[in-house]
Amino acid sequence: MSKLVEVKVPDIGDYKNIPVIEVLVKAGDTVNKEDPLVTLESDKATMDIPAPSAGVVKALSLKPGDKVSKGTLILTLEEASEQTKGAAAAPAAKPAAAAPPQSSIPNPQSSSIPKPQSSPSAAAPKTDISGIKADFHAEVVVLGAGPGGYTAAFRAADLGKKVVLIERYPTLGGVCLNVGCIPSKALLHMAKVITEADEASHAGISFGKPVIDINKLRAWKDGVLGKLTKGLGGMAKQRKVQVITGRGEFASANTIRVETAEGVKTVAFENCIIAAGSSVARIPGFPYDDPRIIDSTGALKLAEVPKRLLVIGGGIIGLEMATVYDALGSKITVVELMDALIPGADKDIVRVLSKRIEKRYEKILLKTKVSKIEAQKAGLKVTFEGTDGTTTTDTFDAALMAVGRRPNGREIKAEAAGVTVNERGYIPADKQQRTNIPHIYAIGDICGEPMLAHKATHEAKIAAEVIAGHKAFFDARTIPSVAYTDPEIAWMGLTETQAQAQGIEYEKASFPWAASGRALATGREDGMTKLLLDKQSRRVLGAAIVGVNAGELIAEAVLALEMGADATDLSLTIHPHPTLSETLFFAAEIAEGSITDLYMPKK
Repeated sequence: MSKLVEVKVPDIGDYKNIPVIEVLVKAGDTVNKEDPLVTLESDKATMDIPAPSAGVVKALSLKPGDKVSKGTLILTLEEASEQTKGAAAAPAAKPAAAAPPQSSIPNPQSSSIPKPQSSPSAAAPKTDISGIKADFHAEVVVLGAGPGGYTAAFRAADLGKKVVLIERYPTLGGVCLNVGCIPSKALLHMAKVITEADEASHAGISFGKPVIDINKLRAWKDGVLGKLTKGLGGMAKQRKVQVITGRGEFASANTIRVETAEGVKTVAFENCIIAAGSSVARIPGFPYDDPRIIDSTGALKLAEVPKRLLVIGGGIIGLEMATVYDALGSKITVVELMDALIPGADKDIVRVLSKRIEKRYEKILLKTKVSKIEAQKAGLKVTFEGTDGTTTTDTFDAALMAVGRRPNGREIKAEAAGVTVNERGYIPADKQQRTNIPHIYAIGDICGEPMLAHKATHEAKIAAEVIAGHKAFFDARTIPSVAYTDPEIAWMGLTETQAQAQGIEYEKASFPWAASGRALATGREDGMTKLLLDKQSRRVLGAAIVGVNAGELIAEAVLALEMGADATDLSLTIHPHPTLSETLFFAAEIAEGSITDLYMPKK
């Protein structure tokens, strides 16, 4: 006999009044167990609600646009009898047996992706923690909830592990989400709007001088962060990840002490993933108690827009913040100890950025260090010292410290667990992210350069999967880097500087954006796309792009290197026209000698 069942919205964390964006079934449809019924939209992602059992949809209670919470009625289902289930399953089995082999790659849109099964023998060594006196017991504890930390926690939970996530700040997401990557990109977007409006006058379209409501801009930026942090909190609850807010440090090889608002709590663990990140580096001797000396976190708070801002450090962080404050009206001076901005990138790529900001900023001081900062009523009196020994002084309304970041390896008492921390504060890890203690793993900034969120998330999944018994290894052939300046700079694989230092024979093909129809049409022909090829095999060794949206464009080059593509592969791949993506295609055509959009003298 069949029976009628009311299918309701299950436990979806602390989400309430989530909109229904799609109803996937109608009255009369036959569904199988786990078939998606409706699609909901949370702050960060969509989620499908599956059928709890097989049967026939008798009546729908929802339509697109409706708001739902836990317990909201979705539909009434007439469950199939055991006899019906068997009869329905039998016909499906026969064609499946005759079907051709399917790809092993799961469909990311599927609501029921099968999880890999791991054998107990392949799993990481298990420690018996049942006898340890602690407030919490976890199969996996993750220390730090930045991009790497929450990814590790969520992946481990998805693989069936009982997970505890420790984060010292009240919201998840770490530096990147709260005071780094995301807020800086939000402000950089607004900076781009301001500068594009100003530069539209070159094409005969003039706008008035922008009126900037700094409080409203700050509130908009905070709203962006709020959506993302709320989404992470909800997903932690959906996955039943236990979040503990407080400062954590090791007490032993199997326990972590956490200083919480309710007192000290102890977490016992079988496995641990250290994702404690990094902190802003400081030059000793400066008056940091003066609020006019700020770091990237302070800059992103937008407390005020100084008339004259000194940016100490010509790397990515400093130049991104300079881009924001220049657009908001500050007069910018950048000081860098090295002989070029963004030292990690090739000079010919950086030169395009330098030419643009030289016209916009007050000064760019290379091969210069700040030897002294004196806090005075009129401003910060700064003494500069050149490599030739000459000194000069100037006064600024504020100074941004952007000389890099240092790993937090010494901040978590790793020695109490026997974990090795090197002299720079990094925790070394192998290709499976294991430290010298086999059941303790390290990911992200704390285990080595480059300090990038996308590196951390990749390492996070590896660590979680290894703990679950999977054969996972870090084998990425390259990690791309992006400076979200104006113009953006992106590179991956080998730089020319690295190739020359390593004695690698390479071929270079550079395409100037002045020959790109799309770049000219957008008024930003100041870019360049460069491709480095192995001289013998002609496979892609590296690539660099400077120009609008370079960070989006570099992904194709990353894939090309990962897939072992050569110049011919790229030059024979049809790209849409007119687009900036064509510039990589044109660079490959230059290498092949087949380009028609430029005249290249025969070699």
